[in-house]
Amino acid sequence: MKITVNGETKEFENGLSLQDIMQKLGIAEKVMAAAVNMEVVKKQEWQRFSPKEGDKIELLHFVGGG
Repeated sequence: MKITVNGETKEFENGLSLQDIMQKLGIAEKVMAAAVNMEVVKKQEWQRFSPKEGDKIELLHFVGGG
C-alpha cells in the first residue's frame, strides 16, 4: 500500500500497524506524536492502529536546542 509519511510517499505491505511502520522506518524510539489524516493517534493506540492506502501520516519528534 502507498501512504504518505511526513510529505514523502512510501510503500508498505498491507496490515502493518502504525508502530510497525515506525519500526520499518527506524524511528520508533524517536517519535513523540503521530497523526493520520490530521487526526492525532494516541501513543497507546499505535500498535493497534492500521493505516490504509492513501493515508497521510505525520510523525513528530522533539528536537532540543536554543
